[in-house]
Amino acid sequence: MKTIMITNPKGGCGKTTLSVNIAGFLANRGKHVALLDMDIQQSASLWLATRPHGLPPIRALKYDKAQADPGTWLVIDSAAGLSGSNLAYSLIKQTNKIIVPVAPSLFDVHASRDCLKELIEEKKVRESKCRIGVVGMRMEARTRAAQALEYFLSTLDLPVLAYLRETQVYVNAAFEGKSLFDLPHHVAGRELEQWAFLQSWLEKD
Repeated sequence: MKTIMITNPKGGCGKTTLSVNIAGFLANRGKHVALLDMDIQQSASLWLATRPHGLPPIRALKYDKAQADPGTWLVIDSAAGLSGSNLAYSLIKQTNKIIVPVAPSLFDVHASRDCLKELIEEKKVRESKCRIGVVGMRMEARTRAAQALEYFLSTLDLPVLAYLRETQVYVNAAFEGKSLFDLPHHVAGRELEQWAFLQSWLEKD
């Protein structure tokens, strides 16, 4: 089983948006995908419940209730505040890749700095058995906040997987239980271009 965990202790940074779209990408690539929603708001579970029949399937998984089958790609939408807990350390031991979404605000950058420091110091990460990448979320070009976030991410010794712009395409797709990868290219083409490197990183062993 290949496990991808999306984590950041800061609420509202885009974990669920990133999680459901990663799950949608993998499902559209023909992978067997399970989604584990650990957030108290259960937004990813709501998205799954509204996902139309006929789209590439994504299975809901409950923590400690079921196990994903071998060959399954598991996407974990982690809870805010999970960083530093015993549960977080347990999940990292099972995780192949960790993605940290960071929104352009002083508070998000501060919370993310501490989170990334903890993750980098994890034994499994230090032994290169678990890869970490960061994603800039809700980026608005030529704004001070976006420029500050770009500078912060450039100081990290980690790959920046994508800069995803602020757009209603994600919001409208979520209302329909869809990801970007379920939409026609003329609707989501610009956003899909921003996912190019992130897609290759996800599938790379």
